[in-house]
Amino acid sequence: MPITCNRVVIYTKKIDEMIRFYGDLFVYRAIRQEDDRIVELRPATDGLILMLHPAGKGQKEGQSLVKLVFDVKNVEVFRKQLVAHGVDVGPIHQADGYQFANMKDPSGNSVSISSRAFAVGS
Repeated sequence: MPITCNRVVIYTKKIDEMIRFYGDLFVYRAIRQEDDRIVELRPATDGLILMLHPAGKGQKEGQSLVKLVFDVKNVEVFRKQLVAHGVDVGPIHQADGYQFANMKDPSGNSVSISSRAFAVGS
């Protein structure tokens, strides 16, 4: 039986800001179950489910060594859309046949937009 990774837990003290960030900018839909402290963010199409979990008192936000990467065909156009929404996005970097740009979500986690998935040979 194949096993796949379909979810990632993000610990945050800013649940509502995170819902707006991923919902408004990356088209994720918030799913809340009654009596469940975790909010699931589900993508509009197939993709990774983000699970927002309230961070504990001792947890520091943005301390993970994980970066969420969103595949976009045109990094320049999508970056402009993010900036128009007030997101502080770093410069566009040119890699081997693709581009990417980095930012932080409201909890300080690393996020990237990348055209790598659309590069020739991918």
